[in-house]
Amino acid sequence: MMATPKAGFASVNGTRFYFEQAGEGYPLILLHGLGLNLRMWDDQLSPFADHYHVIGYDLRGFGQSLPSAPAPFSHVEDLKGLLGYFKIERAHILGLSLGGRIALDFALMYPDSIDRLVLVDPALGGYRFSEEWHELMSPIMQHGKNGDIAAAKRLWLAHPLFTPVRTQAQSRQRFEQIAANDPGWHWLNQGFEQPLSPSAAKRLQDVNAPTLIVVGEHDLPDFHVIADLLNKNVPHAKKTDLIGAGHMANMEAPEQFNEIVLKFLSGK
Repeated sequence: MMATPKAGFASVNGTRFYFEQAGEGYPLILLHGLGLNLRMWDDQLSPFADHYHVIGYDLRGFGQSLPSAPAPFSHVEDLKGLLGYFKIERAHILGLSLGGRIALDFALMYPDSIDRLVLVDPALGGYRFSEEWHELMSPIMQHGKNGDIAAAKRLWLAHPLFTPVRTQAQSRQRFEQIAANDPGWHWLNQGFEQPLSPSAAKRLQDVNAPTLIVVGEHDLPDFHVIADLLNKNVPHAKKTDLIGAGHMANMEAPEQFNEIVLKFLSGK
């Protein structure tokens, strides 16, 4: 029987975070990507809830988790605060892209609060992205900084990162709806997130958690480089290429993705 998620808001670190949770048992936290929200996990929330207490939430500045005013913050500290809100001492953490960067930073900051780590097409704090990446991102960031949220969102939605998900009829409509609903707070309010120092890229050997790295076969080169870096330098890591998928691996190949992740989390 499919678990029905329960929705709510949690007041943590001066912001109301929108969350959905389902299932019972060991906690599993889901962290979404840039410009998206927890809706990107719709194909995971109920299947994972058959095995775990699953919690997905909108990161600060995304979806329905909007601060009343911009101020310095840390996604890692927000995650730690939410675990405290739910009275969770230790959990599995799963993050995609931006969510993967946050999950990795959290594993370094709070190693005793994490059991298993799943990084899907992750970004990496301290990684130097390619010139091609910066050329694509620069106009998006500039439009956002200038307050033209509509233009920033339009360019982000058209980014080559999302070409694979846009070519699939079953995932395209939901993805575009999620991206279109982004309030754009993060484009407008750049520079308030406090980065981990030293960056994760310099501390990969310190990650203690068993780590699964999932990368879509058709993701952009930068993310394959990051996945290889993590696989080579994180002590207890293993990497899986998701054949036929791109950056939004969990939306593009949900059944294959769910099987791989659930097998890893069960320790098999």
